[in-house]
Amino acid sequence: MAERTRSMESGTGAAIPAQLAILPLQEAVLFPNTVMPLAVTKPHGIKLVEDALRSGAPIGVVALRERDVAVPTPDDVYTVGTVAVIQKMIKVPDGTLRCIISGTVPFKVVEFTQAQPYLVAKVEQLEEITVESDELTAMSRNLAAQYSKLLSYLPSAPRELELEVNNISDPNMLSYFIASTMRLDTADKQAVLEERDTHARLRMLTAFMARELEVVELGHKIQTDIQKEMDKSQREYYLRQQLKAIQEELGETDPAQADVNELREKIEAAKMPEEAHKAALRELDRLSKIPSASPEYSVIRTYLDWLVTLPWSVTTEDSLDIEKARKVLDEDHYDLEKVKDRILEYLAVRKLRNTLSGPILCFVGPPGVGKTSLGKSIARAMGRKFIRLSVGGVRDEAEIRGHRRTYIGAMPGTFIRAIRDVGSANPLIMIDEIDKVGSDFRGDPSSALLEVLDPEQNNTFRDHYLDLPFDLSRVLFIATANQLDTIQPALRDRMEIIPLSGYTQAERVEIARKYLIPKQLEANGLTSKQLTISKDAVEEIAAYYTREAGVRNLEREIATIARKVARKVAEQPSFTEHVTKDKVVEYLGKRRFYSEVAMRTSTEGVATGLVVTPVGGDIVFVESKVMPGTGKLILTGQLGEVMKESAQAALAFVRSRSAELGLKDDYFNTHDIHIHVPAGAVPKDGPSAGVAIATSLVSSLTGKKVDPRVAMTGEVTLTGQVLPIGGVKEKVLGARRAGIRKVILPARNEADVLEDVPPDVRKSMKFVYVTELSQVFREALGTQVISPVMSANGKRNGRLPAAARQTRTRASATRRA
Repeated sequence: MAERTRSMESGTGAAIPAQLAILPLQEAVLFPNTVMPLAVTKPHGIKLVEDALRSGAPIGVVALRERDVAVPTPDDVYTVGTVAVIQKMIKVPDGTLRCIISGTVPFKVVEFTQAQPYLVAKVEQLEEITVESDELTAMSRNLAAQYSKLLSYLPSAPRELELEVNNISDPNMLSYFIASTMRLDTADKQAVLEERDTHARLRMLTAFMARELEVVELGHKIQTDIQKEMDKSQREYYLRQQLKAIQEELGETDPAQADVNELREKIEAAKMPEEAHKAALRELDRLSKIPSASPEYSVIRTYLDWLVTLPWSVTTEDSLDIEKARKVLDEDHYDLEKVKDRILEYLAVRKLRNTLSGPILCFVGPPGVGKTSLGKSIARAMGRKFIRLSVGGVRDEAEIRGHRRTYIGAMPGTFIRAIRDVGSANPLIMIDEIDKVGSDFRGDPSSALLEVLDPEQNNTFRDHYLDLPFDLSRVLFIATANQLDTIQPALRDRMEIIPLSGYTQAERVEIARKYLIPKQLEANGLTSKQLTISKDAVEEIAAYYTREAGVRNLEREIATIARKVARKVAEQPSFTEHVTKDKVVEYLGKRRFYSEVAMRTSTEGVATGLVVTPVGGDIVFVESKVMPGTGKLILTGQLGEVMKESAQAALAFVRSRSAELGLKDDYFNTHDIHIHVPAGAVPKDGPSAGVAIATSLVSSLTGKKVDPRVAMTGEVTLTGQVLPIGGVKEKVLGARRAGIRKVILPARNEADVLEDVPPDVRKSMKFVYVTELSQVFREALGTQVISPVMSANGKRNGRLPAAARQTRTRASATRRA
């Protein structure tokens, strides 16, 4: 093959000048043998064009490296450009110029000789390097074919371009023509111009062409798909409108069709997820083909109503202002500092993580301590809608997951209904009484709640009725319970437990004055001038008319006073009342609670114990009687297995110390012992009554009465040790409400008293911490009836009978009585 070098000359037929005035272009490259319209707006460019027209000399056109350059310098332009001839120039009224320039030959800047008022440079002409070959011919034809294909995807492109490209036989002219009409970046066009090897230039353009074709084909495919969808929708709309017009003309308007059209509009407006949207349209198509008299019609219609009324994409914006949340909690609730701090920590973590998911909170405590109202306060602080669901007594799994549509009267479950009613996809749902969920042959609702309350899977909760995934991860769930024992372990594991203890007497009085009295005044239409209740009156009501861990009954008594005063005000508008301690009897009647400890412990054999119930702490009396018999132990009062074992352990210890109690060796063989815990209709269980049972037994055997001001709790071992127990705060508050002023506790529970029991309660009561039963008997009976198991220096007391000197069994502390 022969190598041929082609030399191009300027449009005049002569070689290009040694120096050229340089005109920089913004985001444009002029190629040889091409024509370009040009707007000249800058002073240096206008000056250059005018000088070139006066002299008739060609100019050099180069591209700017950066677009936004006010006055170009030699460093701002490329060094390879094209010699251009100004074919036509028009001056615009604003002073700028409009030109048409044609490119001739490429050149390279050797040296810039002038920078002002415009650039001038020494240049040299660049030659094309073209090696004639079959490959070059094939590449030229392939490039032209690809260009024609590209034009076929561009309806707005002139057809003359395709004719022009097919008439060009010179590969260099072909490459310059295609490069000038393709959509390329300035850098790519400059690279094409600078490439002198024709073969390499064609290969470069082929690569650019392949890339552009791929983008255009993809865009064409997208446009075609969209057009098909639009054509289908437009055709359906047109046909529906025609059908509607025909029916109206004939007076045969179908109500069912109007119903379908209305549902279609609601489906489009509901902004459902894609899966739900497809299911809704599928059911709508079925509905449109079913006669309205068919039973299936109402089933599908109801289903679609549920789909379009659910707030799939309707949410409220969370307000996670910690200071505002603290203010709201303080406004709504008195004390509860630990609980408030935990709630604020929870909100702070949600704010920092900027996430919707999080642990499920569960408030556990006796009735009336403010569990539900805490949930309302959290919703108010966060700006979320609040809805309360009571699951107490729910035994049917379908209440949680809904019924399948095959059943008559089927409907979604409680949670989907609640979200529909509240109208928001991210409300705060308070699940009340979660500890009272039951189970029977209809299923286990507790197991159904596992998916609802699991943050890892409730984002695709599938209700049986909807049979579509609904995102519950945006919902903030808060559960309440009175006790934990009845909650399924797997369900309890998914929740973070926050305990709420009962209120002290002083706290209940303050809550009544700050919250309950104003609330009842408003509820009964009274003003603070018409009814006032003194502090000593509130203390009288709290002490002798209610006995509870919360404040619900206290509020009822205040409401009773308010109603009676409201009646008097209605009869006599000028009536006002200031309720004092002496007037409480007038409105509420005689006192309902008295301190019965002294009366119940007035005989030997009765000890006062402490227990924890679902409604808070309370006292319990343990009675023992010894009578002639055959050595039997009788236990009554509906005691549980653990409590029966505690009674047997206490009796075993007492029998082992019978010599110190002054009893004969065969005493227990000739006497029966009856242990009874009153309130026999109430089941009782737990090991912490062991201390009270042992004290009751010793009191009965020795004839010594138990101090009526003393209550006790603790688990006992066969060796007489007193082990720690749980529920200390509840038990102490229960003792305080009952009038007890001295409490005997295991020594290892001292830290619980210091941490959990309020300071005012600690100051008003005496706490005795013991490690063994001998100390309990001394404090409760007022005398040392048996000697300690351990002497002062830690050695075993040699006076103990052999039965008592056995290896001690260490039992773990039980959490509740």
